[in-house]
Amino acid sequence: MENSPTPLFGCTLADLTRIVTDLGLPKFTAGQIADWLYKKQVGTIGEMSNLSKKTRELLSEKYVMGVEAPVRVQESRDGTKKYLFPASGNQFIETAMIPEADRVTVCVSSQVGCKMGCLFCMTAKQGFQGQLTAGEILNQVRSIAEAAAVSNIVYMGMGEPFDNLDEVLKSIEILTADWGFGMSPRRITVSSIGIVPAMIRFLQESEAHLAISLHTPFDEQRKSLMPVQIAYPIHEVVQELRKYDFSGQRRVSFEYILFKGLNDTSLHVKELSRLLNGIKCRINLIRFHPVPGTPLVSPDDETIQHFKEQLNQKGILTTLRASRGQDIYAACGLLSTKNRNAE
Repeated sequence: MENSPTPLFGCTLADLTRIVTDLGLPKFTAGQIADWLYKKQVGTIGEMSNLSKKTRELLSEKYVMGVEAPVRVQESRDGTKKYLFPASGNQFIETAMIPEADRVTVCVSSQVGCKMGCLFCMTAKQGFQGQLTAGEILNQVRSIAEAAAVSNIVYMGMGEPFDNLDEVLKSIEILTADWGFGMSPRRITVSSIGIVPAMIRFLQESEAHLAISLHTPFDEQRKSLMPVQIAYPIHEVVQELRKYDFSGQRRVSFEYILFKGLNDTSLHVKELSRLLNGIKCRINLIRFHPVPGTPLVSPDDETIQHFKEQLNQKGILTTLRASRGQDIYAACGLLSTKNRNAE
């Protein structure tokens, strides 16, 4: 069986240089192709008009663009959109577009499903189905209707980014390189549950912001919510973060989903203050969106506000993330699971 054509979209400049060299083309052709892929964002190889016809034909024999339109989109009353993209094996991934007054944020997936098994996550219930390539990650930005307006990107969709670190770092390189999308790394945030070796590499090899899913400062309680706590306890994650300087433009934050009667007490505030003492950071509080099959529920607004105020009084900058898209399967993984089950 013949090999499938290789996608060009998602290739770095070094990748493209190897491709043109193997084809016997001048090295500068790689820069021309990158310009068409990431600056001009054409739809076909045939549109790369400053390449000779012979060069375009040569590329088309082994390569394809590798961009793909979403198969479904849902729009919320608040303007938030959820896009559904196809993935291999009759699977689907989700991408969220969140418009605000001063920015347009896209939340991208990095895997099909997830193997981390967090109790509160719908994606975890799908199990792990596969890794996304850098091109498939970037396609979630490139192929939505709002592509030209995107100002911020967060790796907070389906999957654990640090479990697919090579492709995530490759996608960030393309997003931030002068030959790529030319985006500031300060407009990119990668969220992780805290896989320490990968986190260290991420901090060394990129300049993007880091967000750690914390959800409780107590070891045993975190184990019940997040199995990763067994391999990489949160105190080890924080200990490693103390080695880095976050006093400049690069930011570290901690995501904290509130669960009624579980992690919303004054004892949690006190322990969070002790755990994070000395780290310049912020905590993003998140209301829990119900997930089928879990006993977890969100606290009431009064409890959430009180928790936030207590943390701020402890000197930890704490914000409450606005709930968006609640009428279009807001919890990550719900839309793709629904679509998958309908097949």
